[in-house]
Amino acid sequence: MVQVLLLAFLVLGSGLTRRVSSHEESREWSCESNSEIRVQADFRPGVITLDGHADDWKDIDGFEFSLLPALDPDEDHEYKYGKMTVKALHDGNDVFFLLQVDGDYAFSKGDSSKCPSAALMFQIGDDATYHNMGGCKEQRGSCTNKTCKGHEVDIMHFSIGNAIPGRLYGGNPIDNRDGNGLDRFGHLVDVYAWNPHCRYLDGMGPSGNESSAQNNWKGAWWHNSFTVHSGFVEEDSPYTTGGQKGTYYFEFSRPLRTMDRLQQDVQFTIGGSSKMSVAFWYPVDGNPWVGSGHYTINCDWVSLDIASGGSMLTKSAPSSSWDATSAFALLFSIAALCIAIFVAYQVSRPKSIPFTPMENL
Repeated sequence: MVQVLLLAFLVLGSGLTRRVSSHEESREWSCESNSEIRVQADFRPGVITLDGHADDWKDIDGFEFSLLPALDPDEDHEYKYGKMTVKALHDGNDVFFLLQVDGDYAFSKGDSSKCPSAALMFQIGDDATYHNMGGCKEQRGSCTNKTCKGHEVDIMHFSIGNAIPGRLYGGNPIDNRDGNGLDRFGHLVDVYAWNPHCRYLDGMGPSGNESSAQNNWKGAWWHNSFTVHSGFVEEDSPYTTGGQKGTYYFEFSRPLRTMDRLQQDVQFTIGGSSKMSVAFWYPVDGNPWVGSGHYTINCDWVSLDIASGGSMLTKSAPSSSWDATSAFALLFSIAALCIAIFVAYQVSRPKSIPFTPMENL
């Protein structure tokens, strides 16, 4: 088991190393961000089934974003298939996300760089910046939870090269038993970082491994060119013909609060706000993507508001009980009024007593 874990981590590590080596900006960083951009997660319990399908999201408001290159957010290099729609909600226990983006179908089993990929990033530390993935100035050999304290970001990354569409991936008993953020089955991993050069699976780091971590994320993916809806298995790969026009859906969930003790998970608060970003990789023109060649929804953090259910309850709950209560009260009032009128009539009407002569007594 340890050998399997180490092998999987080495494979992941080699991917991280490859991505870091290409994470170089072509020019001085500049960002013109709209600070009013927000994503709102309303309280909608019992609505979402986590299966990659978007049917149950049809009544949820979405937020549309242009996808620009992360390292060079120039509109001339916008993602050519269009914008990304981000939807979010929560049920009081878990928060749910749907990413919806157009793209010709591309899938190469076992080669994630030839398949689309998606990631969510959240601010943990107060000093964590969107730019440079937390913004700690330390390099890989010197970044630690002390030298980079306050620059922590939480990342969920889903590479679908080994993931069957419609199937659930992410946290699982095997990897969580080993106390890390790995997903050896579908590569929906739970990661934290201080900067692009210092990224680690939850529970792992430069000072050794901590066995108390878990992968708290779950997710699934889908493409609307699929004609089978009863469920795929691995032998069905590539699941449909490549190049078909359509839309990708990535669906994720995670508890609002986790049992993280290592400052590696963002903690959501109902009625509160967090900072987030979304990244998307796509093999444009069939070319494999590199780690730094991703698109993002904004060149700075986007606010994520976890709405309270109180406002919805105060609007909907009284109205649902008002019909029965008001009808009963109205009926009772009418009955009471009728009785009062009847009693008043009986009391006020003249009473005629027949005259009886004395001789008839």
